[in-house]
Amino acid sequence: MVIEDPPLSFPEAKELADVVATLRRSMRRTARSAAPGNPLSVAQLELLSCVGEHPGDRPGEIASLLHLAPNSVATLITGLAAGGYLRREISGEDRRAAKVTLTQRGTRAVDEWSETNARIVADALATLHPAWRQLLIATLPAMWHLIDAIDSQAPGAEQPPALAATSQVQMPAGLLTSTESRR
Repeated sequence: MVIEDPPLSFPEAKELADVVATLRRSMRRTARSAAPGNPLSVAQLELLSCVGEHPGDRPGEIASLLHLAPNSVATLITGLAAGGYLRREISGEDRRAAKVTLTQRGTRAVDEWSETNARIVADALATLHPAWRQLLIATLPAMWHLIDAIDSQAPGAEQPPALAATSQVQMPAGLLTSTESRR
């Protein structure tokens, strides 16, 4: 089936935003109960993940990537460094600038958090009808493009590369349409 470029609908956009927010809360709540011994907050884990993706960046760069205030990131970095999750290294060219990298403990925390979240999603997907699983997996490329488009709206953000040369997307045969019931 070929999907044409439909007009934007604010109610659909609002519902998608609500679903994403609810999914984040659900994941956070379930991850906390699945890993009750994890001492780190979600904000700390997100910062560690960002540092893992951008090793050697300075705190100001991390703050920009996370769209957080630099003083909030500095506070998180100080606590995580004291806990042995991060290492701050003074830059050779500018003694005032520090570069941040994960320690083994930080890498382990990110890996465990990622595995916990993957297990939660895998367990939930296993309870869904195969057609719903197929539909969710098929939407992953579109979700990544949506993330890029949302990130590009932040002040000072880079524009994402062109998403496609055509306004049509070929959907796998047999997928449920958006007009079908969501439950």
